[in-house]
This record gives sequence, C-alpha cells and structure tokens, in this order.
Amino acid sequence: MAEVKVPELAESITEGTISNWLKKPGETVSKGEAILELETDKVNVDIISDYDGVLKETLFAEGDTVNVGDTIAIVDEGASAPVEPAQSDAAPSVPEQSPKTAAPQEKTQEPVTVQSTAKSPAASNIIASPAARKLAREKGIDLSQVPTVDPLGRVNKQDVLNAANAPKTAAVAPATTSKPAASVFVPQDDRVEVVKMSRRRQTIAKNLKNVQNTAAILTTFNEVDLSAVMELRKKRKDEFLKQHDVKLGFMSFFTKAVVAALKQIPYLNAEIHDNEFILKKYYNIGIAVSTDSGLVVPVVRDADRKNFAEIEKEIADLAIKARESKLALADMQDGTFTITNGGTFGSLLSTPILNAPQVGILGMHSIKYRPVAVDNNTRIEIRPMMYIALSYDHRIVDGKEAVTFLVKVKEMLEDPEKLLLES
Repeated sequence: MAEVKVPELAESITEGTISNWLKKPGETVSKGEAILELETDKVNVDIISDYDGVLKETLFAEGDTVNVGDTIAIVDEGASAPVEPAQSDAAPSVPEQSPKTAAPQEKTQEPVTVQSTAKSPAASNIIASPAARKLAREKGIDLSQVPTVDPLGRVNKQDVLNAANAPKTAAVAPATTSKPAASVFVPQDDRVEVVKMSRRRQTIAKNLKNVQNTAAILTTFNEVDLSAVMELRKKRKDEFLKQHDVKLGFMSFFTKAVVAALKQIPYLNAEIHDNEFILKKYYNIGIAVSTDSGLVVPVVRDADRKNFAEIEKEIADLAIKARESKLALADMQDGTFTITNGGTFGSLLSTPILNAPQVGILGMHSIKYRPVAVDNNTRIEIRPMMYIALSYDHRIVDGKEAVTFLVKVKEMLEDPEKLLLES
C-alpha cells in the first residue's frame, strides 16, 4: 500500500481545501495522473498519484481542509480495478474508522475542517519567510505567538530568534478564557439563502482588509484623451492581427505607459520591509482578471523587455488560464505593480485597493465620449475620454510623485508614438 500526500505547494501556502475528487475508491490510477483538485488561497492545484494501481480509499471528503504533508489517500500498488467496482457513483466514501473523516451521507452537516496535529492552526495563516518557518519548527515555536514589527505582519528569522531567547514567562501566554464558538446564521425566512464563502474569497477578504489596516492608501485621479490610441489601433489593427495573430488591444498601451512612468517614479515599483524600501529594477506588471471564483492577478514578467504583441499575447493567455482555473502559482508571483480595468464592467470611476506588498495600482475605467476644449481652448470637440486612478501607499510615495506618475501615463497615451521611443 502506498500513501498519497499533499505535496509542498509554495512558500506561503500550507493548506488547501479538497474541492473535487477526480478518482473514486476502486478505480485504477496511473503514475502522474491527477486524483483530486485542491483549492488553495491563490490557485487550484491538481494532486497527482506517484504510483500505478487502484485507489483503495480516500481519507478526506470534499470540503475538508488538509495540510501540506497530510496523507489523503491510499493506493494499492500493482492492483487492477474489478470489472464492476463496488463503489457507487456517489461522492467518495469516507471510512468510519478514520477519526478525521466526515460522513458524506449527512448532507446537512457542515464539512469537517481537519488540521494536522503537527502544525498550529493559527500558524498556518501567518506570513513568514522560509528561514523563519524552518527555525520555528526546529525550536518548537508557534509562529502565531511570535511578535513582529513588520507593518504587514510578516515574520522573519530574527523575530523567531527574539522569541526563542525571550523569557519563558513572557513567551507563554495562554488564553485565560475559551474562545466562543463561531455563530451560525440560521435564516428565519425561506427567501434567504446562506452561501458559504470559498477559501479564495475568504483569503481575498482577509488580504484586502489587512492592506487597509496597514497601508496609508491614497488615490489621485486624472483623465486621458484616447483619440490617438484609438486612431492608431484602427489604422494598424488588421496588419497587427495578420502579423502577430493577436488583436491590438488597450492593455499593451497602458502596460507600456505604466512601465515608462515607473522608470520615472521608481518608488512606486517597490515595497516596504521593516524600516527599508525595497526598490525593484524589473517590471512585472500584474493584470487583474475577474473570474467566477474571485479576482486573480496574473503577472506579465519583464514587461519593459516585451513588445506590444508579446504583451497582448501573454495577457490573453493568462486571462484564459485564469477563467479556466489553470493558473499556476508562478503565474501570480513576484508582481511589482498592478493594473485593474473596471471599465470592462462599465465603471466610470473607482478607488482601487493595493495588491500587497505592492505600493501602487492603476485603475482604468470606461471610455466615454465627452466635449473637450482643444487648440488652446479655442474650440470644442467630442473626444473619447477615460478617467484613470492611481492608489498608492503614502508611506513611501508623496502626492507630488503620484501626480507626476499619472501625468506621465497620460502623456504616453495621448502621444503613443512616445511609447515606441520608451520601449
């Protein structure tokens, strides 16, 4: 018998929720074949079998939370599936003798959340460096009890060392009162539906609230005349599509304009760590994508080194992967600045929230034809106008730099030939 375990996923991901068993007990599995889909805070991950044989039993049900390293299934190596498996087509059964399983037959019962006894439940939600996690395991320290001065709550190795060297009386702080059980809302009206938040939606909510609590967010606005961009797209769209097999959209123009502005205002392409500013001299631009399961931000890496066609192709590919839940963790890591386009849904104006640990995000909005004074205010024309918004962390960027950034983006878009020189 061979055990199937939850593999190491990524530095910041320690657990996930079983969203779908792809194989049922009694079915044949092959080495490298996916047997279940695991929903993590960021992406869905297929867990594969490292063995050939028959799936003998599943140790957790759909909806259960499992930790990295947990044994989740047993495979009978070398066995063959019977012609008519005894297992029904219903959801995978969970053995009664397993103390960690939830009986799937009881439809009204809430899914059981299972935590590994080797890890603290609170520590699994702590953001910590790999070195800090390793040292905490070696010294038996609960990361959730480690004080940190990081404004975003991240625990580093020095924090763990400080906790390890602190007096035991100070380190041990048991709760004096038991934590009350979470209340369950019971609707009193049959016209009310209760929908449990998905793991990803809970993570989005938590992260956004943390950003609001820790960053000094400010938003500044400007408007852009997109006449030149629209004229250029109209003139070149057929040739561009024929040559590159991708449409010339707006996002490549905005991405290029953002990169040009970030080079002028480098502190918007940074993050804050303790009492230091980490300036990044590479430009990985996150593009917010709305999906059925929530907002995700895949990253166009080294956008400054890519041409318009390469950017358009990468954005299109990432958007498809996002909507099909096929994004890999690598697709969403190491972003330095984010662009979000609420205009695709009709938004006229908004104040986007930072995508931590980034310190800047640009919001695009709907294009509206409005009367505009042109030629030194001597005449009025109807022009395609868009409001743009920059939300930034005032701890690192002042108003002058934020306004300068938006003006630079505006200049690039209103004279797109400049983008060719900046590229």
